[in-house]
Order: sequence, then structure tokens, then C-alpha cells
Amino acid sequence: MSRQSCLAAALLAASMSPYLAGCAAPTGAPSRAGGTHWVASWGTAQLVPDAQGALPAAQMTDATLRQVVSVSLGGRQLRVKVSNVFGTEPLVVDGASLALSEGRGQADVAPGSLRELRFGGSAAVTIPAGAEYLSDAVELAHEAGAHLAISLHFPAAPARQTAHAGARATSFVVKGKRAMDSALPDADKVTRWYQLAGVEVLAAPSAHTVVAIGDSITDGYGVTPDSDGRWTDHLAVRLRAAGMGEVGVVNTGIGGGRLLRDGLGPNLVSRFERDVLARPGVSHAIVMIGVNDLGVQHREQQDSPAARGALLAQMLEAQRQLVRRAHDAGVCVIGATITPYAASTYYKPGPDNEQDRLAYNRWIRESGVFDGVIDFDAALRDPARPDALLKAYDNDGLHPNAAGYKAMAEAAPLTQLKECHIRPGA
Repeated sequence: MSRQSCLAAALLAASMSPYLAGCAAPTGAPSRAGGTHWVASWGTAQLVPDAQGALPAAQMTDATLRQVVSVSLGGRQLRVKVSNVFGTEPLVVDGASLALSEGRGQADVAPGSLRELRFGGSAAVTIPAGAEYLSDAVELAHEAGAHLAISLHFPAAPARQTAHAGARATSFVVKGKRAMDSALPDADKVTRWYQLAGVEVLAAPSAHTVVAIGDSITDGYGVTPDSDGRWTDHLAVRLRAAGMGEVGVVNTGIGGGRLLRDGLGPNLVSRFERDVLARPGVSHAIVMIGVNDLGVQHREQQDSPAARGALLAQMLEAQRQLVRRAHDAGVCVIGATITPYAASTYYKPGPDNEQDRLAYNRWIRESGVFDGVIDFDAALRDPARPDALLKAYDNDGLHPNAAGYKAMAEAAPLTQLKECHIRPGA
């Protein structure tokens, strides 16, 4: 900013905020020496919870919610993103904290690790409907894979909750303003995340993040709560073991999610910017989606040859659009094939449905649209019956089991995730 522009900004803002009165960063702002930048270390997709997934308004009034997440990058400075994306009225948070958790599924925090979260220097913040706010940065040394406890106090229940149903992790809710309590022995337990969108870390210039977006298979359906057993969790561990500890992994899967139509959450095309491209430091998107688009069409008996052809064409164009938007943002896209589901008792697919899956997978592998491919189909299918999951990897005919999720992580070529090389002409 020029000196003249700085002076004009200062004159306009002097009466509004000390942070806007000059061009220098506010006191306490993180140093950017050496080119450090903010990188997404954990995140989740947002949706409107159904009646079963929403917390009762009485339970959310004058309540502290402590939520435990596993971050994929280590560091010293963190900030938290609080979400009111699907709220219909402003959301007030008047107390918040961040700490190292004592462990998976534990409400207690490690001694000496509790840090107050503030917003613009204040302990309270009002987040407009449809918005997400970042906390101020806090100092908290932690390692990649650490479990962090994020506590938020709500004086009043959200007018409409913003949540993630498939947390596969235990959260804790207790009455009163108790974000700065080290222990919450009287807390109720839930396996959801609420009003929480991400955790970001100040990282080295080389650090970047891979965002996996998809449906329940990415979201981790069937994973034991507090086990960190999603395929993305295994991928983060594998990256660290391979010496790629500056590559983070963020999971934005939604159970029941579809590419083209809303399901249990927004369709993937509509949420791609918020859930992938808006994440700081994102370098790659792994896109695995389509089983619910194909399966719902078949289940609803709307799969005439013309309808099947139209759906497949729309899915391919949607994928092209995602890739173009990602490339405009400098993000590589890794296409992922759909795993077999002929044994699914939920969709009960027929031969035509299987032919559409094979055609879709063939296009992902061979079209040249993507910057890389992960062939989950080849990794999990039964060689003796390629339209079904290998029994050693099968949970219910549709979703992988614990071994299957680990096999998915093993199927990812790590070299594709080390650097982003956008394919020319893609």
C-alpha cells in the first residue's frame, strides 16, 4: 500500500478501530518472517442437521460445547473457524478456548495447554447469518496428528444449527460458561460437530493441504467413533511416515452426498468453493463422488436409457466444471473412481447401473481431464466378482470396513500429492 493510500485509510478508519488506524499489523499478530502462511490443518463440511442430528434448543442455550478434532499439520500458531453458514440469524459466541486434548474421546485437556480464543481482541463475537469467522491467532505448540479440544459458549441457541453429522468423534456439551475449564466431568456426549468449520496453522512456505471431498465413503461411514479410521486419516499418517509431514489432509465428505442434487447436505458442485477452494493453503482436491447419484436414480426407478444417459452426461460436465474452477485457483484435481456396490442392499443396483459405474470410472481414468487419478475401484474390488467389494474390505456391500478404508489410503500415489502440476489443456 502506498503512503498516500495508507494515510487515507488511516483517516477513514481512525474512529472505527485501532486495528484499522494504520498499515502496520496489530500488536500480537503472527510474524510472517520467512514467508510463512496459513494452511488448513483440519476441517469439515457444513450442513443443516436433521431432527435427529440437531441438539435441542434448551441444550444449546447457555451451553459450552467442547469438540475434539485431529489436526494433520504441526506448528505453534493456530486459529479456528467458527461457522454460521446455515444460520438464519446472527450467532453469538461469548467464550471460547483451544487446548490439547487428553486423548481421543476425552473431555479433559492437557495441563497448561488451555488458551482463550478471542475475535478481534474480544472474548465475544457475533457472526452474521451465512458467515464464518476466524479467531485471532493463538500460540499452542502441537504435533501433526494431535487432538485439539475446541470449546465454544453459546448464550442462546442458534436460530438454525450449522453442523456435521458424521463426526465419528465424541463432543461434549455442558451448561454454563465453562470454555476455560480444564475438565468437564458432568458433560453430555454427542457424536456430532456443531458451528465448527476448520482449524488453520501458520506453516512454512512449503506446507500445503490436500482436501478430500465426497460422500459417506469419504466421510467415514462405519468407522468406530474416536478411532481416526477414515481413509483420509490413514492417508495423513501415511504422508507423515513417508517424510511428507508438511502436507495436510482435510476431509469434507458428507454422508449421502451427491454431485448434482442435494441429499443429506448440499450438492458437491454448490459447495466446492467453500469446502475446497476457500481452504487456505489448499493445493489438491481429491474428488470421489457419484455412487449416490447413480444409486438414487436406480432406487427411484427413474433409470430409463434416456435418463441414465442424461445423468451420466451431466455428471461428466459437472466434473469438468469443478476442474476448471480448481485450476483457476491454482489447485490440482485428483479424480477418484467409484468403488463397487453391486452387493448393496440399500441400492440393489442392476446390470445397467453397473455399466454406468464402469463408464464413469473409465472416463475418470482415461479422459485426461484430471491432474491425477486414484483408482479406488481397482484397490477394493473382488477380482472374482469385480462389481462387488472384496469381502476382506466389505462392510455392507456399499461401504468399506476398517481394512477397506486403510486400503484406500494405500491406493493413493503419494507423488501426486507432493506438488501440484496442473495438466496442460485439462
